[in-house]
Amino acid sequence: MAAYRKTHLKDAALRRLLSVVFITLSGVLLLLFLFGTNSNSSILTPNLDEIDNGSPDSGDISVHSLPKQNKLSLELEKRNRLPPRNLDLYPTLAKDHIVIVLYVHNRPQYLQVVVDTLSRVVGINETLLIVSHDGFFENMNKIIDRIKFCQVKQIFAPYSPHLFSKSFPGASPTDCKDKDVASEKNCKGNPDQYGNHRSPKIVSLKHHWWWMMNTVWDGLKETREHSGHILFIEEDHFIFPNAYRNLQILTSLKSKKCPDCYAANLAPSDVNSRGEGWESLIAERMGNVGYSFNRTVWRKIHEKAREFCFFDDYNWDITMWATVYPSFGNPVYSLRGSRTSAVHFGKCGLHQGQGEKKACIDNGMVNIKVEENDKVPNINSEWDLHIYKSQSGYKAGFKGWGGWGDDRDRRLCLNFAKTYHCRNSSSLL
Repeated sequence: MAAYRKTHLKDAALRRLLSVVFITLSGVLLLLFLFGTNSNSSILTPNLDEIDNGSPDSGDISVHSLPKQNKLSLELEKRNRLPPRNLDLYPTLAKDHIVIVLYVHNRPQYLQVVVDTLSRVVGINETLLIVSHDGFFENMNKIIDRIKFCQVKQIFAPYSPHLFSKSFPGASPTDCKDKDVASEKNCKGNPDQYGNHRSPKIVSLKHHWWWMMNTVWDGLKETREHSGHILFIEEDHFIFPNAYRNLQILTSLKSKKCPDCYAANLAPSDVNSRGEGWESLIAERMGNVGYSFNRTVWRKIHEKAREFCFFDDYNWDITMWATVYPSFGNPVYSLRGSRTSAVHFGKCGLHQGQGEKKACIDNGMVNIKVEENDKVPNINSEWDLHIYKSQSGYKAGFKGWGGWGDDRDRRLCLNFAKTYHCRNSSSLL
């Protein structure tokens, strides 16, 4: 009997010990789960207060998690983490290289022209070319796959409206259209200042640019520590052979010749101009063809996330000219040469040019003459500076062309501004 009690007591003690171990492990697992959930939430749900810069028209909108991704969106996000190609051909980058970012949609005729011009740029082999895609199109990918003249990395906007056919950010069956009245049609969406509801094809322009900027400056491991300038070009920009060397000269002169300049441009702000041809440096408002700036300027732009995300205009560049740049308090000048090193050749705006009976390019060719002077650096560091203090164009006070009134687009825009500014660095690409 005594032996039975002793055995029973031992069994009871063992059961109590196992119970304590089980409860302890359960508690640890619960804490790990809660911590992981909170960490993930911090990635997807930005702190609105941290990006509230006191915009008077910000309203009471709150930031929610990013939209649910589909299979293609998730796959493209994985591809964004792949290393650059051609590392075997170009294992190292030049010490003071200027990264080039080419952002594209779906105009393969245009893209082929741009890639051909880039292949002839002197010094292109010294740097990294990042191609940012708005959507996923095989004809565009094939052109990029053939690039062998430098390191090249592709990134795809995982929340591009072109990836979502039945849900936001794409077109949802329950969305209001055109000038629908939500209460009458029982549909979803907020109209812009002119009474028009969102068009996914239109809003993708601004979404892509903002996602790309946040990703290149703060998300990619290849560039998030880059302190120098980054050059941004589009798929309808013809780049001259001397563009990279000219840009190196301009960025080196910026602090000496034009300390108030925020950027360096390859082309005049007037896209129809080929430059003055003077023996002079030029300072004018920042153009949208071949523009470059550094991380200090990006930080100033990023601080104005609310101004950017709440301005009712689907164009990223008009948004910058009409609300972001004026909020800096001083004129935003860009330094350039008096002869262009990049030309806008697009005949169509927005996302036209693919699938049309008449392509927006003549027989796959552009009629742009490249002279001998365009093949070598043609900027003299001894030149004086000419400043255009008064220029035409969009300025503070312009109300915007609309197209950007839906609260969902504004929330998504704000989310992009915080995606890489969280404590969990594992989200970095």
